[in-house]
Amino acid sequence: MFIPLRDENPTSRFPIITIFLISLNVLVFFWQLASPHGLQYTVLQMGAIPYEITHWHTLPGVPIPRISPILALIVSMFLHGGLFHLAGNMLYLWIFGNNVEDFLGPIRFILFYLVCGLSASLTHVAFNPNSTVPMIGASGAIAGVLGAYFMLYPAARVITLVVIWIVPLPAGIILGLWFLMQILNVGLGGGVAWFAHIGGFLVGIGLVLAFTKRKRAPAFR
Repeated sequence: MFIPLRDENPTSRFPIITIFLISLNVLVFFWQLASPHGLQYTVLQMGAIPYEITHWHTLPGVPIPRISPILALIVSMFLHGGLFHLAGNMLYLWIFGNNVEDFLGPIRFILFYLVCGLSASLTHVAFNPNSTVPMIGASGAIAGVLGAYFMLYPAARVITLVVIWIVPLPAGIILGLWFLMQILNVGLGGGVAWFAHIGGFLVGIGLVLAFTKRKRAPAFR
């Protein structure tokens, strides 16, 4: 088991979009908690359901009103099912998002984040077209951020909790192992959209490679 705690890769600009995305996710989570019907109600009402997307209509027999499938694809990226779900996603976004934003710039970064999130969701839908389980969370978009960081800064040191030890490890190893775990866990279920993580990571790599054709990645400092 390993948990990244922080990286040692400085940035040249204030990560305004990274902080905005974290703040938005946190605010939406507290809104979920404050909902008069409870957190699970908001998940059922606004989570992205693959069946609805592939059949292009809301799921029949659901006792609560559902938002449109297309809107759910976007909104679901900012919903979380619990505090640990939120905290884990925001930790990864905070550690790795600022450097990717620094490379892409604020406008490109927010577009990159949204495209990765939507692509991750659609990857999950493609492999689970008849699933009626709502999909929520920022992890697909964040997987794209991890893919970009993996390509841009593989030698950056990441301070990591490994079982009971805190050690610095290259980002390439940490993120490579993370991606390998997603592949190995496919089929295990557990309420995790593994294919979304895989799709987001690969799309993140592809997008940042496209950007690097126009802009040379800065050397690791």
